[in-house]
This record gives sequence, C-alpha cells and structure tokens, in this order.
Amino acid sequence: MMSYSDFPEARELTAWTLPLDTALFRYPYRVRVQDDKAVVLDLHGTEHFFHVFHYPDFHYLSSFGKRGDAPEEMLSAENLRWDGGSMWILDSNKSELTRLGFASSGNSLLRQEAVSLDEELLRALDFVQYNDSTFIIPDYSGDSRFCLVNRQGKLLRKIGTIPTANEDALKNARPALAQAWRSFIDYNPRNGVLVAATQLGEVLEIYNLKDSTYIACVGPNGEPEFQIAQGYGIPTGIMGFSDIQVTDSAIYVVFQGRKFKDIQQKAQQGINLPDGGQYIYVFGLKGEPLRKYVLDHYIHGISVNEQKGIIIATDVNKDEPIIEYHMNGM
Repeated sequence: MMSYSDFPEARELTAWTLPLDTALFRYPYRVRVQDDKAVVLDLHGTEHFFHVFHYPDFHYLSSFGKRGDAPEEMLSAENLRWDGGSMWILDSNKSELTRLGFASSGNSLLRQEAVSLDEELLRALDFVQYNDSTFIIPDYSGDSRFCLVNRQGKLLRKIGTIPTANEDALKNARPALAQAWRSFIDYNPRNGVLVAATQLGEVLEIYNLKDSTYIACVGPNGEPEFQIAQGYGIPTGIMGFSDIQVTDSAIYVVFQGRKFKDIQQKAQQGINLPDGGQYIYVFGLKGEPLRKYVLDHYIHGISVNEQKGIIIATDVNKDEPIIEYHMNGM
C-alpha cells in the first residue's frame, strides 16, 4: 500500500475539437485508436454501439455492433480492445465476447469468433486480453479481484483480493463491496502491467504480471465509500476514475472527484453538472505520481499516443464530442 496527496507537476490543456462528417452519437463513452483507424463506443447507441473512423481526419467509415437480441446482435456494450488487426468487444447482458476483423476493403468489420462466458462469472463489465488464450475479467462476487478465463469462455482460476480496510464488509457483504469497488482496467502485454482504477473513491491497483509485484495507490479521497441497502452497495463518497490506459512508460487515468452529495444537491436545484472528469492523472508504472493535466472539457474516454504526445478524448456534453489534447500544451 502507498498513498499520494498531490502531483509534482500540473499542466492546463486546451482541446482541439475534431470536426466529424456525420452525427451519430448519443453517449460517446470510449475511443480506441490504432494505426489509421479510430473506433468509438456509443454506450446508448440507437442502432449500433460502435462506429469506425479513419484516423487522423475522423472521416466516418462504418458502424457495427447492431443493437438487438438476434444471435449476432448486441444487448449492451461495455468495452473494446484491439487485437492486432482485429478487435474484441464485450456484451455484458449476453455474457459474450466477440472478435471482429476488417473486411478486405478495410472499412467494415466482420464477425469472426464468439465466446460465451462461464456461468460462474458474475456480469462481466470489463476485460483485457492477457495472451492468445486467456482473458482477465474483474470478479464481482467479492471473493477475489480477477477471473482468468480461457479462449472458450471457461473460468480457469481467480486471483487477488479487494484491498479494503472494511473488514466487516469483506466478511459479511462481499457482493456489495465488489459493486462499490467496480474498477476500469487496462493491461500492457509489453511490460506486463495490469492496472485497475476504481469508479468510486480514489484507488489505483498495479499488478506487474511479469515479476508478480503488487502496489495499491490510495489518493486523498480514499477507498470507495458506500452504504448497504437490500444487499446492494449505494455509493456515498465521490465519483472516481472513468477510463484508464497503460502505456509503455506510464499509467493515464481520467479522474472526476465530484461528491455524490454535491451531485444530489445540484440536481434538486435543477442544475445538471457536466458529465465526466476534468483531470487526467499520470502515474509511473510503480505508482509514483508524475503529473496532473487540468482540462477545459469534461471527458470520459481517452486514447493516448505517447510518441506523438496526443490524447484523443470523448466529451458526452458536446455536440462535437471528439477532442484532441497535445500533452506539451501546443
């Protein structure tokens, strides 16, 4: 366990709005960029959950992940991960991972493989690909931290524990504790670093799967706070992290920090606060705080290119929701 109170450096960044040639989005939640393709996950998409754009000009190419309950349609979409020239997507309501590959034209995606997840897994809300044969999925039973699942969707084993000081919840209310500790995860196979960032509170867990070391970094807002009502964990503290990316040299996380009581008070006054976080925190691979970016937008999803010094982000509050930040401030 280690704690941090602040960052040695803070930089203010101003966004460049990327003009789009089509209006598709209802809630652009995630953006993943690789080579000349950018894919945006629209969490509340009316017809499709995913949209493909040419990068860097963001010219629209196609949509996939059709909403519906037919065999090749999706009931929900949680995340997407590049896998070389193909892509994995997660449908939590169907408990299904699907791999898609680009057609010969390079514009549209075709379904190549579907993996039904083991019934022992409680509602998978995120995933990463550990290697060609194994996925890592957060465990929401509260018994452990992660589930290792094979390419056929079968549970191999569970690893880790929730690093909470709340021994009573760990003993008597593990499912509610696991809900409160819901985390967004990312994994970099080049350095073997797996990181979980809590949606509530301010805790970052760093697992180095190459040397089996583990660090839990706790920020000023502490671990997720919640009350138990009818078996469910009701959040009472703050909104924490909302997206994460592990690069070859650092960990980038979007942070909100807004208190739930403030959100409720504003709602009672008829004031809708912006959705998302106004900060990107940067940590070293061993958890040391490096810098804090203060943004001029409230964002949810990020795609970081360290070599070019560019962060692509999604702002659900704007009609033109895809924006770009240059880390050097230019």
